[in-house]
Amino acid sequence: MRNFSARSNCGTFQRIITYLKNASLGHLCKGGMSADVTLFSLRAGGGAGNTYCDLWRRIHKGINMAFKGEDHLDSLPLPVQRMHLMQVDSVQRWMEDLKLMTDCECMCILQSKPISAEKDEQSELILSSQYNTSDNLQLLLKRAWIISTELTRIAQKLEKNRWQRVHSMTVRVNCHVRSMINEYNAFTRSSSEEMNQMENLLIDKCSEFTSFTERCIQVEDEQTLKSMKSCINETLTSVAQYFGQLIELVLTHEVQNLLRQIESSDSVYITESAINSLFSLTQEGTHLCRIIAKEGGVVALFKICRQDYFRCLYPQTLRTLASICCVEEGMHQLEKVDGILCLADILTDNTHSEATHAEAAAVIAQITSPHLTFTQHLSSFLENMEEIVTALVKLCQEASSGEVFLLASAALANITFFDTMACEMLLQLNAMKILLAACSDKHIVDTPYSRDQVVTILANMSVLDQCASEIVQGNGVQLLMEMLFERSSSGNSAEVAACERVQQKSAVTLARLSRDPEVADAAVKLSCIPRLIKLCRSPTERNNSDSVLVACLAALRRLAVMSPDRLEDSDFQQLVKPRLVDSFLLCTNMEESFV
Repeated sequence: MRNFSARSNCGTFQRIITYLKNASLGHLCKGGMSADVTLFSLRAGGGAGNTYCDLWRRIHKGINMAFKGEDHLDSLPLPVQRMHLMQVDSVQRWMEDLKLMTDCECMCILQSKPISAEKDEQSELILSSQYNTSDNLQLLLKRAWIISTELTRIAQKLEKNRWQRVHSMTVRVNCHVRSMINEYNAFTRSSSEEMNQMENLLIDKCSEFTSFTERCIQVEDEQTLKSMKSCINETLTSVAQYFGQLIELVLTHEVQNLLRQIESSDSVYITESAINSLFSLTQEGTHLCRIIAKEGGVVALFKICRQDYFRCLYPQTLRTLASICCVEEGMHQLEKVDGILCLADILTDNTHSEATHAEAAAVIAQITSPHLTFTQHLSSFLENMEEIVTALVKLCQEASSGEVFLLASAALANITFFDTMACEMLLQLNAMKILLAACSDKHIVDTPYSRDQVVTILANMSVLDQCASEIVQGNGVQLLMEMLFERSSSGNSAEVAACERVQQKSAVTLARLSRDPEVADAAVKLSCIPRLIKLCRSPTERNNSDSVLVACLAALRRLAVMSPDRLEDSDFQQLVKPRLVDSFLLCTNMEESFV
């Protein structure tokens, strides 16, 4: 028998937990926008309703109706009024507590037995209290997250030889596993033989695990416990493995069902429901996106995008595609079905709605993200790049909302990283003037995230010599100066990071453009030098960002060459004359306090 250490188990559970944490908490903990332009915080979605909460609202409503009306209560004697109020309060407290209370033994026994012997009656009874596939899978994933957390804690307690705690937690895991399986079997209409076998294996192994730990709490001899520990470790590892395999089979099975609905149904309503459920699954982490891609999700969704009958479903279909294409498997599938050509056709078709164009731009932003390492195979993108860039510039110009502009500008920003020819195309399309004009409209460029995309495009275009004159004519230097003052209003970590990127990229753009005397002169007249000095010397102004500091030092040195008389001697001696690394160290040491 192999000897598994409890410490080695933690790695196995941690991998399962990392996936399930992303999965089960996806709708509970919506984060801000990441550096990657894939999922935007302004697209936050809500989770499903809670059955217990609905039940409580109905009961609470009934209680209030029973005692409704001030006149009725006031007409009762005072002791009776108090009795009524106590009854309401007690029921309220009991109902609130009930949601958080579980009896492990009762749950283990009762949920393992069918309510009805007739399958149809049982299905009708249980399904009446369910919402839809997405909500049921959310419940399943939350239960799976609880189990994974408990398994990790068991491994930790086992390492410390806390046998009583190990046993009680093992009983709890056993109950949760049975509940999870019964809950899933209650809403699924079919399951494979492989899934049934895995369910039985997991239940048997959990029972074996509980028996082992129960015997351990009855043993007092340390040597005997030490010898039993290896068996428990091996059983614990098996439970984790069976559990992970079962979750994988369940998710794959549900994805297959949804894709069958999408491919076979002619009903707009059924197809829309299946696509929405598929989108909800993509929000639960990259692992589910890989499953969807492997099962042919990208192929099925692009079939929808090629049928005029489903034109009303294009926005949600494209949104789902953007989520799936965050993984390499999704990108490969997109290339195989000529997805780039389909996206180009949608973007250039003026009969489509703005929402459809915006979601197509979101897919482009995803597949061209500079943070992805597997975009080099998109050879077909270069063939359609001119049409796509032209359509995206037009979308930026005609955007009716901040979200549409954000998606279109994010796609353009990523494309400027993807291929250098894009900058020349943008220059020919007067994109500089369009973007600068948009920044003056606070309803369109209304967040640091949008300004981050605009300044990214300006920074990448600033390598072209022709760019300088357009910047000056469009008051671009004034905009770059304003971006040096970018600060977060909410204090949200994602927004703070976006503000840092705006400051850094605006300084980089100024450094590149200041090789042109006209731009440098305009920057000096707008007092860019004092602002750059303050950003270098004051860590709080740049939010202690080293990348902002380096960019500001570079811009300051370029402007100092053009206008050395605008700097005080101390600033010149500390920020310009030394080597860049020495000035950097000097500025970073300013934030340290020695006692």
